[in-house]
Amino acid sequence: MRKTPLVIVAVVVIAAIGGLAFFHFHKTTTTPTTTPTTTTTLPQYPTAPLTGLPDPSGLSVKRPALTVKIENTPEALPQWGVDQADVVYEEIVNGGITRLAAIFNSHAPAKVGPVRSVRPTDTQVVWPLGGIFAYSGGAPYAVASISTVPGLKLIDESSAGTAMFRDLNLYAPHNLFAIAPQLFAFGGAPVPPPPLFSYRTSKETAGGRPVVSFIVPFPSYYPVTWTWDTASTSWDRTLFAKADVTGTGVRESPKNVIVMWVNYVNGIGTEASYANLQGSGTAAFFVDGKETMGTWSRGVSKSDVIQYKTANGKTALMTRGQTWVELLNVGTALTVTR
Repeated sequence: MRKTPLVIVAVVVIAAIGGLAFFHFHKTTTTPTTTPTTTTTLPQYPTAPLTGLPDPSGLSVKRPALTVKIENTPEALPQWGVDQADVVYEEIVNGGITRLAAIFNSHAPAKVGPVRSVRPTDTQVVWPLGGIFAYSGGAPYAVASISTVPGLKLIDESSAGTAMFRDLNLYAPHNLFAIAPQLFAFGGAPVPPPPLFSYRTSKETAGGRPVVSFIVPFPSYYPVTWTWDTASTSWDRTLFAKADVTGTGVRESPKNVIVMWVNYVNGIGTEASYANLQGSGTAAFFVDGKETMGTWSRGVSKSDVIQYKTANGKTALMTRGQTWVELLNVGTALTVTR
């Protein structure tokens, strides 16, 4: 607060009274003034449930999760829209190849794919999320499996209408793509989806040992290399010995990578094989350029969200942003470069 100083004005009146001079003092004051203080109120945005990031649009809390099944073979590259997914699960399917289940909520890309068929592991992944599941079709046993998820809205090529299209410049079956905004229009529940991870604050540092890169040894020629990028503070993905770049030229580079060691029931690569996500197992958390070992667990109910803990029993904290979850078969070791 700034104040105006006191001003003393002396008025001298000299009078010839008895040879004396009389001094009359008059005190003049001004009213104190204050400088107004202005405050800036930052806008409060809702938090996107599947990334932990502020969502200025607010759409993430007004719509469900949308899971799109995406092909991951060399013929399918480049993929479209995966960089805009909130969460991506990579799973081993029949034949020992891998497929992606990309979950969208914060963003709705106009082109996602190539879209491929459902597998039994997808039932385990989406049960807690509900919402919408988009796929090209599938074997009767796989479709029967995904149909058991309560309230899940299933959209395949035959029911999608204009929400899916074939790119005639590519060969089938690698040319089916989804339009996410149109798929969201089908509705779904719950709204919003439940959070899958816990996140560290800006004041909390990630623990663990520094990592330069690590290899997730999926079968055949599907191993994935993740390399820490200090500039983007994210994990660059390399597949088939090449940088994994989307159709829009964006490098696949999530903030977090979680490796879950899971049991593939009925064996690796068999037709009826699926990753069992009930129970518990070992997990590795790659966050902020570091590796922390811990565990994953899910209760008896399939609707329970998987819980991730560090070795000391504390909740594993991710960096806010996209997370990839690698469903690696038990007994397979990572190759980590430090």
